[in-house]
Amino acid sequence: MAQNTTDWIRQHKRLLDLPLRKGLRRASPQTSKENARYPVIVQFKKKTLPSTIQSCKKQWGTSSFTPTRRLGIIQAISGTATLSCLQKMCESGHVERIYLNQKAKMSLDVAAPSVGLTRSAANRFTGKGVTIAILDTGIYPHPDLKGRIIAFRDLIHKRTKPYDDNGHGTHVAGCAAGNGSRCKGKAARRFIGAAPHAKLVGVKVLAQDGQGNFDDIIAGVQWCIRNRKKYGIRVLNLSLGAEPLSHSKNDPLCQAVARAVRAGLVTVVCAGNNGPHRRTIYTPGICPTAITVGATDDRNKLNQAAHKIARFSSRGPGMYGQLKPDLVAPGVNITSLRAPRSFLDRELALQRVGRWYFTLSGCSMSAPLVAGTVACMLEENPKLTPQQVKARLLQHTVHLVKSNRYAQGHGELNARFLKKK
Repeated sequence: MAQNTTDWIRQHKRLLDLPLRKGLRRASPQTSKENARYPVIVQFKKKTLPSTIQSCKKQWGTSSFTPTRRLGIIQAISGTATLSCLQKMCESGHVERIYLNQKAKMSLDVAAPSVGLTRSAANRFTGKGVTIAILDTGIYPHPDLKGRIIAFRDLIHKRTKPYDDNGHGTHVAGCAAGNGSRCKGKAARRFIGAAPHAKLVGVKVLAQDGQGNFDDIIAGVQWCIRNRKKYGIRVLNLSLGAEPLSHSKNDPLCQAVARAVRAGLVTVVCAGNNGPHRRTIYTPGICPTAITVGATDDRNKLNQAAHKIARFSSRGPGMYGQLKPDLVAPGVNITSLRAPRSFLDRELALQRVGRWYFTLSGCSMSAPLVAGTVACMLEENPKLTPQQVKARLLQHTVHLVKSNRYAQGHGELNARFLKKK
């Protein structure tokens, strides 16, 4: 490069996001090779037309930039670029901003009756006719979900049939929509999800290790938006996240989530498991229009007044003072669906409950309880907008006296407001 790397970074800091700037400083010409490649997301000022992308690739050099995905919902493309290519990008009049293609991870720290979600199916809404998209590690075709996984999209290995090599996504799907069919008698109530008749779409955006690149997650959101009418998708659940490093308006995950909400999809995300310290909310949980969910410990008590915030649950405010999380829900020792022979199933064998169930804790478990509740709300009134759903949820929460607003948001989920059929 013609000028000192640090000076060049300072000159173009408006275009380069914080983690990328740090990475470039570490990779100065004195300490690394010029052809070192960086995983980036390049956002354009205008719509990413194929002609524009081809023109830019020609200017940047086909050997210097290798594209991976087109991310139309945020006017961007992902790929890998050399240091010299990044300089050409910054000098291009087409480029709005360049982000490091970071990794997000599942929100897992190594219920339902107390928030009004286990009344008998004969007199409550069950999510019938509503589809929830689970963007996670996949979904194992568990008997409790039989006939209700209506579509599966694998952005990691491109497989076509539902599977889950980690186990996290299956557990999340059960929290949202398991029907407890493999557990008979009164005990079955413990294993029923919030919307046991809802349909599911599995979108695998996280690998076997529970991590996934930002561009895979954004592509998953984009796929859901494009296929929302085909599969009746009304709700997205993202039990994943990463440490936010910039304002939500400059965060690519938040931009994708905001776009989904504008498209009419109620998007539920986890707050994260970085508590009990303040200002630890994950992205995309910092997105203002998302429904961000923290975790409570119900302590096996039906009286919500006895519940407390889980120590691991991330606290607000957001980076710029926003009130987050929006609400909290049970997330400690939640028993849901097991994915046999998956990574978590092998690593945490003592967490198995019988042949078909598994117990985990984390905000990952709290978010799908809310997503399932949303499905029930949309069954009751399909005309509700994402904004109306969020407002109605927050209006009916239960305030936890011993917790402040940056730990519980508006309070704990309370599904009892749903009218009986």
